[in-house]
Amino acid sequence: MRSEASWGLKAAAVGGLLFLHLPILLIFLYAFTTEERTYQFPPPGLTTQWFAVAWGREDIWPPLYLSLKVAAISTALAMILGTLVAAAMARARFFGRDQISLLILLPIALPGVITGMSLRSAFGVMDIPFSTWTIVLGHATFCIVIVYNNAVARMRRLSGGIMEASADLGANSFQTFWYILLPNLGSALLAGGMLAFALSFDEVIVTTFTAGQQSTLPIWMLNELVRPRQRPVTNVVAIVVFAATFFPILIADYLTRGGSETAGMGK
Repeated sequence: MRSEASWGLKAAAVGGLLFLHLPILLIFLYAFTTEERTYQFPPPGLTTQWFAVAWGREDIWPPLYLSLKVAAISTALAMILGTLVAAAMARARFFGRDQISLLILLPIALPGVITGMSLRSAFGVMDIPFSTWTIVLGHATFCIVIVYNNAVARMRRLSGGIMEASADLGANSFQTFWYILLPNLGSALLAGGMLAFALSFDEVIVTTFTAGQQSTLPIWMLNELVRPRQRPVTNVVAIVVFAATFFPILIADYLTRGGSETAGMGK
């Protein structure tokens, strides 16, 4: 028999949602304010002029391009390396397998400050100059984990019998991968890639330690908050970052909802 939630529980749920999302709504609100320097509430007026101002600000575009470039390369590396590691860990049995799994997951569990400091120290010891590639390496450390988690979970639900059956029917390794393995892994890999892209695009802490003098879009936003020129412009850019991270996560959630329906999976 289905029971209704109490009013107290409903109120607690609503309060939790407001606590999580009200600050985001304020960002949207102050992107339309007519006040340039303060966060007066309620706003004295509403306007869309800051979107045009943001479009014309030349200092925004290089950080945006850099963020997109870093996120795309980091995601591509994560898709390749994360899938290969997942394939090895899901099928192979060897001594120390659980310990290695823990080491693979460690970068996403460690605080970003620790990861950033360790990478900066490593780059200094190896005399590697800061560049786009040092940012990519920093982001790849956690992007690989995201893809790995999605891929290994799907592979463990995928029966090895269907690949053996494919080989028995005369398919070579590429055909088995293309027609059997990839269709069953496709949604999990795509979801992992979208999550990795979203996390890379809005990463701040690791980027701070690995970027040198370069500035990604989140770093640009942080600098603008410290030394503001036009506060509403920062909120407009925040809306762009929100969209660039929210929609990939939404699509990833949709793609992984049917993850339990995997070919060859036993009951």
